[in-house]
Amino acid sequence: MRILLLVHSFNSLSQRLYVELAQDGHELSVELDIHERVTSEAVQLWRPDLVLAPFLKRAIPRSIWERHLCLIVHPGPPGDRGPSALDWAIFRGARGWGVTVLQAEEELDAGPVWGSAAFAMRRARKSSLYRQEVTEGAVSAVRAALARLVAGKGPLREAACEERGWQPLLRQADRAIDWARDDTAAVLRKIHSADGFPGVEDQLFGRAFRLFDAHVEPSLAGEPGAVIARRHDAICRATADGAVRIGQLQPAGPSSFKRPAVLALGELAQALPRYGEDSSEGAGGEMRYEERGAVGYLYFDFYNGALSTAQCERLRAAYAEARRRPTRVIVLMGGEEFWCNGMHLHCIEAAHSAADASWANINSIDDLACDILQTDSHLTIAALEGNAAAGGVFLALAADLCLARRGIVLNPHYRNMGNLFGSEYWTYLLPRRVGEAQARSLVDRRLPLGVPEAHSIGLIDAHAGPDAASFRALVDTRAAALGASADFAALLTDKRRRRASDELRKPLADYRAAELERMRMNFYGFDPSYHIARHRFVHRTAHAWTPLHLARHRRAAA
Repeated sequence: MRILLLVHSFNSLSQRLYVELAQDGHELSVELDIHERVTSEAVQLWRPDLVLAPFLKRAIPRSIWERHLCLIVHPGPPGDRGPSALDWAIFRGARGWGVTVLQAEEELDAGPVWGSAAFAMRRARKSSLYRQEVTEGAVSAVRAALARLVAGKGPLREAACEERGWQPLLRQADRAIDWARDDTAAVLRKIHSADGFPGVEDQLFGRAFRLFDAHVEPSLAGEPGAVIARRHDAICRATADGAVRIGQLQPAGPSSFKRPAVLALGELAQALPRYGEDSSEGAGGEMRYEERGAVGYLYFDFYNGALSTAQCERLRAAYAEARRRPTRVIVLMGGEEFWCNGMHLHCIEAAHSAADASWANINSIDDLACDILQTDSHLTIAALEGNAAAGGVFLALAADLCLARRGIVLNPHYRNMGNLFGSEYWTYLLPRRVGEAQARSLVDRRLPLGVPEAHSIGLIDAHAGPDAASFRALVDTRAAALGASADFAALLTDKRRRRASDELRKPLADYRAAELERMRMNFYGFDPSYHIARHRFVHRTAHAWTPLHLARHRRAAA
């Protein structure tokens, strides 16, 4: 089919549907929902069989849905209606939830149902549920809807709808935390229901902030409402029966943006006692390390996959400790939602000098990539259970073996961030994997890549899933086999030989120097494109047009 994806932004769900539907053989083009006139123009140019809207913040205009079949992905089960579907489910502690594909009509979220999927609710942040259960459900429900359409069938005649009626916008007054009375579970539900956007309005040290990224801190307690400690860049706050760790804050103000909590508080956080900051970090931290036989597993779960300079330094230290252990294999596990997305643009935006902060951040990631590349004591595996983008993809390629979960999305390119050139030794690592021509195609086309396609071109070595259990079984099996292999010494010798041969041909330092020279121009040069793109990204600035690499219909017109 010929499908136009109409989206508020090309987010994780939209990208996943894009790669899955392209894999199914559909012709796809993307239009960002900017204005009714612009959307109408896109429909006229592309002439789609279907308009599919996986992520919108306003209704599709009548002038479009009256003339074209338009299907909406709603993050709630059949019968649920309203703009805060997933928010209310988390806020109320629902045990099960779902995704519905319904037809756009006059009344919002009330059109005929074409497909749906149900799932059990985890106690998790809204953003986590959206990227995992909602996304998987949406892929299943959209495929079911398209199958009905291709078969010439109409919408489901007897969709199992539990009539909930219109659910209003979940307001800040509803989410307000009563620190003196709310227990930890209630505090988590409120912050989880607002994670990603809009956050929970609250007061800290007499100043207004929005709270994001909350976790239980099981070993702490104190006067309810008191900020009792800091843990790296997060703060710990007492509840009525324990404590929570809050990782991200957004100061009040029209031009403010989300950033790590300690960075947002500034001098207010300096007097807080430090807690749980040993190198292993343990349960609940951003990083943890464990061993099973000859295999060491290093987990690093950074918010939204962003890797700041300080986090890089901590991860390098943890990796150095792993290399000193008497194991044979090190598995870089990343997190469940993201493996890594490269530089921490929010921390850079908050810095006194964005150029200097960018330079420090890219060099710290390069140092980590170099450590992985030069590891000659172990075999290394990058296990991508979550999405990866930009420098995070190339950091994964520094490992000897790259495994990925089917269902994640890879974005092996930088140019969407203001024509950023990129580093992390990508000019060495990517051609080594896929060849020069394919490498240039990947970085130039700037489109998301599904795992099966990534495997077919040699970007990754193997995949399993899409469920996490199947993927982790693959990782454990491959890692254990390498660790127990009678040929381990020969494999390690061959790895050292290949690295030495590559170094003679062109040293790693030369790749890094050439990449950083281009990056220096991005950061300090006369072209401000990177700084403008980063500012727009961090401040969630509305799009003014759809980039041509997404809008095939506009490329054809041009």
